[in-house]
Amino acid sequence: MARQHIDTANLTHMGAQTRAIQRAVKLALMACCLALGFVVVATAFPQRRKLEKLQASLIVAQQRERLVLAERDCRRIELRALREDPAFLELQARDRLDYFREGERVLRFRRER
Repeated sequence: MARQHIDTANLTHMGAQTRAIQRAVKLALMACCLALGFVVVATAFPQRRKLEKLQASLIVAQQRERLVLAERDCRRIELRALREDPAFLELQARDRLDYFREGERVLRFRRER
């Protein structure tokens, strides 16, 4: 059987081509990964803005809820006092009906709005 003669110049050229192709494939893979990363980040920005808006509206709603709960507690206390405390009931009735006792001084303050 005869041996084939391998040209070393041809092998060197093929090795250089193989290395160049490998570098090009690595570069293309890196470019694809980078583009995919940009796409993921770009799609996250609108969702992030929407999340921030929702969090801001949640904070506003929680503040309103606290105010409403505080007002409810005040109204409950006032209702309980009207039911159970005759002195408070008398004071409220006299204030609303503009009654006062003889010799009593009533001072009224106007609230600025």
